[in-house]
Formats: sequence, structure tokens, C-alpha cells
Amino acid sequence: MLELNKSGTDRSGPGRLPAQDPGPDAAPETRPAAGATGPDAAAERVPLRPYLIAGAVLCALYFLYAYFQYSRFGSPSWDLGIFEQEVRAYAAFDAPVVDIKGPGYLILGDHFSPIVALLAPLYWLWPSAEALLLAQAALFALGAVIVGRTTQQLLGGRSGLCVTVAYGLSWGIQEAVKADFHEIAFAVPLLALVCRALLLKRYTAALLWSLPLVLVKEDLGATVAVVGFLLFVYGRRLQGALLAAFGVAAFVVTLMVLIPAASSAGTYDYWQKIDKNGEQDVSMLDSVLGVLDSSVKIEMLVFLIGITAFMALRSPLTLLILPTLGWRLLSQDSNHWGMVWHYSAILMPVLFLALADGVRRSRDSRRPWLASYAKVAVPVAAAIAVAMTQHLPLRDLLRPETYRTDDARSQAARAALDAIPAGSRVETDITLMAHLTSDRTVYWVGGAPGTAPDIVAINLDFGWSRPIQDPVAYAEQLHPEARYRLKHRGGSFVVMERTTPEPEEIPGVRKG
Repeated sequence: MLELNKSGTDRSGPGRLPAQDPGPDAAPETRPAAGATGPDAAAERVPLRPYLIAGAVLCALYFLYAYFQYSRFGSPSWDLGIFEQEVRAYAAFDAPVVDIKGPGYLILGDHFSPIVALLAPLYWLWPSAEALLLAQAALFALGAVIVGRTTQQLLGGRSGLCVTVAYGLSWGIQEAVKADFHEIAFAVPLLALVCRALLLKRYTAALLWSLPLVLVKEDLGATVAVVGFLLFVYGRRLQGALLAAFGVAAFVVTLMVLIPAASSAGTYDYWQKIDKNGEQDVSMLDSVLGVLDSSVKIEMLVFLIGITAFMALRSPLTLLILPTLGWRLLSQDSNHWGMVWHYSAILMPVLFLALADGVRRSRDSRRPWLASYAKVAVPVAAAIAVAMTQHLPLRDLLRPETYRTDDARSQAARAALDAIPAGSRVETDITLMAHLTSDRTVYWVGGAPGTAPDIVAINLDFGWSRPIQDPVAYAEQLHPEARYRLKHRGGSFVVMERTTPEPEEIPGVRKG
């Protein structure tokens, strides 16, 4: 069970590192260097190099998977294209307009993620969606370095490298890699640093590392508030109360003021994920009563805690996952419930550092079975992660077909790209989208009425609700204000170009 203090009959002591390493909660007994004691001394004695090497390997694995998925035109959603348009705008010092969401759409009216602007310098050097994939791989791997090294500081031995493996191969991280880039990549190392600071009793650092979370995504203000609650419980009452108040205020202001101000609709669209199931209204009471009404939700919860060998339940850090789980379980969108997509990635550093804290608290438990289990929980968690990988995305790196980008479909897709002039306005589906956003204006197919784009490019095998028999007629159905002709066809890819003049007024486009 969660322990918010160290009192009670089953008091789990703060634990100790090996004989020469007093733990961060223990009174310093040795002085390895002048003026160095406690957690800082422990940090000095834990080598950084093995974790940097492990992080570099994980970064390479994540990027390798994402790169070849991109090269095979296998992006699972439109999100990579959306984020590249956003970063491209920041890199040009423009407002973050994302035309994929709609002509002239200001993305801060959808999700509040201004921290993505930090990728602009990388985009100056490498103006491609692949730059975003590399950045995400590096951020996820940085989380592994922080989680692993902190674990060794707390537990000693080889526990740090075991937890690095368990975190690095965790299903939450792997599924996020498969889902292409998302803004939550920034939250992963930030939350790892917050948890590290809490465990090492560096409470001011925990406060400071938590502040940028409100710039990652609008819901993380609630997580910041929980950090404040933990600081309050740990005795930093003023800091905790102020941080909790800041988190709540940021959450409310972002959802009720900032996002509606940037949205053309004047509201936060994602409320509908909770109060609507399709076209049917759902009351808040029904949403609350239905938080565990699906086996998919229950499976996700079991695997969340199960990957830590259930030891995360022994740590108060686990409270930090509740805000994210809360909105996901309240949502009527089944994509939020399960183990796929990127939604669980931000929970991974919290859970694995909660595992380390749980083991530390349990080592001296007066329950013999718990103390014994604490000795093997870390290798058990690593074994679970390795065993689960055979059913997770990174397993594909062992398959030769993963590295084949010259198959007929990929060649046809590249030929279609070559038929689309740089600088043109293109309406397309997910297949080609992220390959076009670096040097074209890209719209989502069917999402740009009245724009008469220069090119309409579609993959006939995309999975349309009804097969497209006449691509040219389909393009003109989308844009009755223009006429199109077939420019290129290869495999399942069709490129149509506009034959009529460009409209004088184009929605979302300001004439220079």
C-alpha cells in the first residue's frame, strides 16, 4: 500500500545502500569528499558513464524503429505531420498554425504545448519530421538515464541497470515510439527529474523541475498540483501549498482561458471526450461510474502496476499517475483506455522510480515475505519487460523486413512524392502527410473546403469507408470550386493537379 509517512507497524525503513553508501534518507556516516555527505555524496559515487551508454543504446533503438517506420510510409496517425507543421512555424518565428487541423488553425487552441518551440533550433539544422523522431528518442532515453542512475543511488548494486532495462523496454515507452512524435516526450525526463528530486529530498529542485510541465500539455497542471501535495506531506508545507495552488491555477486557466482564446470555436474541444459518446450526451456521474466499465481499462491498469512487479504500490510517488489516469478513464474515447498510443509514456518514469522507492521502503519490513520479495522485485521487473517485448514494437527490429524500404509500396509512395512540387499546397491522407510538411503547405483530405489546393494526393489503399473508383471525380467533389486532372498514378498512389486558376481568396492563407 502507499505509505505517506514512515509510521505504523509495518514501517519500511528508508533503506540503505551497501555498507559504504548511506542512502539519501540515512544520516551521513562517511565523508567521501570534503563537504560531501548524504544524497549528494551518493550521487558522486554512482558512475554516470554506464547510464549514458545505456541511454545511447536505447536512443538508437527508439530512433531506428521510428526512422524505418517513417521510411516505409507507416505513420499510424496524422500527429507527426501536425507537430512538424507546428515546429516549422516556430522555426520561422511564425504563429504555430497547423493547416492539417484546418486552414489557418492555431494549434494552441487545440492542445497547449508551447514547449515544442524548443525544437526549433534542431529544425533549423534538419528541417524534417525525422528530426522530431530523433528528439523524442533522445528525450525518452534521457528519462532512462535519470531513472536508472537514481535507482542505483537508492538501492545500490546492479539495480540501476536492471531498472534502466525495465524502463527502456516498458510497453508505455515502446508504444509511444510506435505512435511517432508527441509533445509528451518532454514530460518524460521532466517527471523523472521531479521524482528523483523527491526521492533524494531535494525539494526545491522538485518544485523547479515541475514548473515547466504546465507548458507541455494542458492536463499536466493537475500533476503539478499532486507534486505540491507530496511536498506538503513531506514537510515542505509552504512550498507544497504554493506549488499545488499554482498547478490548479495553471490547469484551470489553460483550459478555461488560454485554449479557448486561441481556438476559433472559443472553447476547449476535448471536453466532448468526457461528456459525449458519439452523438449521445453522457453525464459526469455516468462517466465517473463507468471508469472501470471496460476490460481494456482494467487490463491497462494491471499492466501499469505489473511492470513494476507491483512494488510501485509501496511508494507515494504513484499518486502522480492519478491525474493522467483520471481523464483517460473518464474519457468516452476508447483510444485513451488501453495500452497502445502514447498516453502511458509519461507514467513510466514515475512508476519505475516508485518501484525503486517501494523496494527501499520494503527491505526492512517486519513482514518477512515482503522483505524477501523486495530483494528480487527489481530483476523480476526487468524480466517482465524483456518477456513482454516479444509482443511489443521493438521486436520488429529483429525482423529483416523492417529494414526493407525498397518494396513496391514504398517505391510507389516516393514516386508520388516526386510528382508533388515543392512549395505547393497539398491535400492528402496520413500515408504521405509527414513526408510533405517540411516544404509544402499540407491539408488533411476533406478538411480544407474552399482552398482549391494545387495538388490532391491520396493512397487508394488508405482504408476509405468506401472505395474511391474515380480519383479525379473525388478531388472535384472535395473542391467543386476547382477542376483537376490526373498527374501521376503508381501502385495505389494517385496525384491530381488543379487545372483552373488559384482562387483569389484562400481560407487560412494571407496573400503577401
